[in-house]
Amino acid sequence: MRDGAADAFFSAGNTAACWTIAKMVLGTLESVDRPALAAVFPNHESGRTVLLDVGANAQCKARHLEEFAIMGHAYARGVFHIEHPRVGLMSMGEEETKGSELVRDVHEVLKASTLNFVGNVEGHDLFTGKVDVVVMDGFTGNVVLKACETCAELVIDLLREEIGRDLRRKAGALLLKPAFRAVRRRSDPAEVGGAPLLGLRGCCVIGHGHSSARAVMHGIRAAADFHSSGVNAAIEAELGRLGARKEAAGA
Repeated sequence: MRDGAADAFFSAGNTAACWTIAKMVLGTLESVDRPALAAVFPNHESGRTVLLDVGANAQCKARHLEEFAIMGHAYARGVFHIEHPRVGLMSMGEEETKGSELVRDVHEVLKASTLNFVGNVEGHDLFTGKVDVVVMDGFTGNVVLKACETCAELVIDLLREEIGRDLRRKAGALLLKPAFRAVRRRSDPAEVGGAPLLGLRGCCVIGHGHSSARAVMHGIRAAADFHSSGVNAAIEAELGRLGARKEAAGA
């Protein structure tokens, strides 16, 4: 990719290794300090919610989360065609005074930004469609991601267990099989394929280490969508405007 032989790449390898090598070989976009890993969750309203960071940066400063918000906004707009993505900040309450010192600092920064910032959100807002982009540090994001993945698997296993208890339930399940398949497609991480690594000079998508052939296929599709979306150009343009505003304010 660095030499122009490819436009994007997908990897189901070690996330930390991919992040490190991609940053060293490709470099970051201008004004990007920390590339962020974004995950895509289904929701009830608009269809998709973008979460970042979900594991690339365990320790962050306010300026990093500001960058994440801009990158997530650009990704939601470029790939999912959401005209004015609503951006939320993960916290332990909707009030501005809730959360850690970092969260409170970031809230002030995003409130003063040109993004469509709707304020603090909580864990239950991930699936309601209240927001299109949720920003958080990588430690919090990784915990949220893995907890949600495990919860989805648990629900499916419990359904199978309860359906198999008697013949009536099995007969009913046969009638509902198309609905079960549709729900599985909407909630299965394999349908997403992987998490885009935003902020690089190039398009990188990282999949799960246990990715199935179907997940790899969708990961390659996600990488192609990433490349054709123009997200990187949008990120650079917005960060450039942000830098100009801060320079003017300082002057």
